[in-house]
Amino acid sequence: MSSSTDSDIALEQKGALKTPTSTTVSESVDPPPEGGAKAWMTIVGGWLAVFATFGYMNAFGVYQDLYTREGAASASRISWIGSTQLFFLIAMGLPAGKLFDMGYFRSTVIVGTVLYVFSMFMLSLAHPDKYYQLFLSQGVGMGIGSGLLYMPAMAVQSHHWQKRRPLAMGIVISGSSAGGIAYPIMLNQLLHHSDIGFGWSVRASAFLTLGVLVLACILMIPGPPKPKTQVPSLKTLVTDTPYILTVVGVLCCMLGLFFPYFYLQLYAILHGVNSTLAFYTLAILNGASVFGRTLPNMLAEKIGLFNTLVPITAGTGVLIIAMFGVKDAAGTVVLAVLYGFFSGAFLSLLGPTAAALSNDASEIGVRMGFAFFVAAFGALVGTPVDGRLLGSTFDWSKAIVFSAVTTFGGAALIGAGRMFFAKRKASQVV
Repeated sequence: MSSSTDSDIALEQKGALKTPTSTTVSESVDPPPEGGAKAWMTIVGGWLAVFATFGYMNAFGVYQDLYTREGAASASRISWIGSTQLFFLIAMGLPAGKLFDMGYFRSTVIVGTVLYVFSMFMLSLAHPDKYYQLFLSQGVGMGIGSGLLYMPAMAVQSHHWQKRRPLAMGIVISGSSAGGIAYPIMLNQLLHHSDIGFGWSVRASAFLTLGVLVLACILMIPGPPKPKTQVPSLKTLVTDTPYILTVVGVLCCMLGLFFPYFYLQLYAILHGVNSTLAFYTLAILNGASVFGRTLPNMLAEKIGLFNTLVPITAGTGVLIIAMFGVKDAAGTVVLAVLYGFFSGAFLSLLGPTAAALSNDASEIGVRMGFAFFVAAFGALVGTPVDGRLLGSTFDWSKAIVFSAVTTFGGAALIGAGRMFFAKRKASQVV
């Protein structure tokens, strides 16, 4: 987006695009405090909640590889399990965001914890070759439960932070990276290097998750209730040009973003990479995303959320294209590190950007929830389309091109949203 108008550039110099503080906040809503013991406890609790939910989701590549190579179903059918789980994790942001805005934070996360852990134990009782059992427990049950946890864990940070909100949310979502390191290593070691079997391997991860989520629910503390304001209607959301362009752009990106998360381990093994190293590719990818989920958020406080998000999104598309050149162990590791950083940065900037596009602090939950709900459809169909394109012969070129093109298209739409947002702020300044 180098063709910014002079007014856009001048606006950025005035700081109008820098942080969510540039939104218009109702005078009736007091701004949240900056920090404090409760705020940092809530960050730690949110980090743990995201560790156990999105972090576990980032380990689905282990299951994708296991189910595919054991012949439970085709790659495309199996990916529907993971994409359905991912869909509900993100899409449940709409009802969870509404409940959050209504003041039911604590009830929502407790129900989410019970359903999520129960479904994980049900997965441990499923037979790896019974597709419907895997789909219901892992795809539907764990997906809905995690969705009731993920969105509130992110949105509650807005009760404690305003100026440093992007950094706070970035720290919280970095929990998904840590979970994406711990869970794949744990599951691969238990599944492939022990004799306890599928059931107890999953149960071990379920007991760990239970302890983490109980602690998370204790540590997360919502702020005082916000004054009741009118919730924006669907018409208001879809006619808000900068907002809806950004949301559709994220939808397009989600079609391609999770391709490496689901398929990189399988890709490495089928290209002759040592299986031991291949089992660590997801851990490497998620390890690198720790930095991607924090450092760009710090940069966004200086140069603006959109000015950080657009090039990060385009860079993610470039790295998907780079998979054409990955044929050995060294290339796989380099790709995993770079893709983890860029994709992690993209995911960590979504929440703060949606919050910045809110007109009032009391509608952040609805704005974030609607954005996540729409984007979830991209996550739902993207990886199954990849699996269909791969087919039984694993023609990687079609899936790579599809994922890259959708990501580039999303970057263009987000860039257009940035331009309209700049024009709106310019008119308000004038």
